[in-house]
Amino acid sequence: MLYVLARSLAGGRREGVLSAFGTFLGGMVHVFAAALGLSIILARSAVAFAAVKYLGAAYLCFLGVRMILEARRDNADPGAMLSTIQPQRNPLWQGVATEVLNPKTALFFLSFIPQFVSHTGGHMFLQFVTLGTISVVLNTTADLIVIAMAGPLGVRIRSSAVFRRRQRTVTGAIMIGLGTYLATSESK
Repeated sequence: MLYVLARSLAGGRREGVLSAFGTFLGGMVHVFAAALGLSIILARSAVAFAAVKYLGAAYLCFLGVRMILEARRDNADPGAMLSTIQPQRNPLWQGVATEVLNPKTALFFLSFIPQFVSHTGGHMFLQFVTLGTISVVLNTTADLIVIAMAGPLGVRIRSSAVFRRRQRTVTGAIMIGLGTYLATSESK
């Protein structure tokens, strides 16, 4: 949600929606992987979990550092501000990568959804995919609400060069903080 909020504030509603749709697609990758039993590898293999965890953390830190560097570049070159209004990277694919590289999402689907799958209720794969899809849709709905609420603040950010530089720096620091949290959190 913080990732989508950061993208919405930095790039507006369109960028936020594309980011939310990207995290939706990334979440669906986890749903199908867990339904097929592939995510069990992450849950059982410390090496696989650590690899995905640290890759995801590094990606979030990379996004944060890039935001901070762009904010500083914008500070040095006032003409560059105009170019930062348009998204420079594809927020859809960044959203997919951010969610796919989040091993906690895989572990959520492995630990939470199976509790509601009934062995006697029919095809277990379809039950799992249906419940996982409902979960991802609810998460995406929450993201869309955050995007709508971020709209007025985003207009202010995009209308003030100083405010935008500060926001990008703070957002970058938050992304680095999220990456650091992911890298240092214990897996359970």
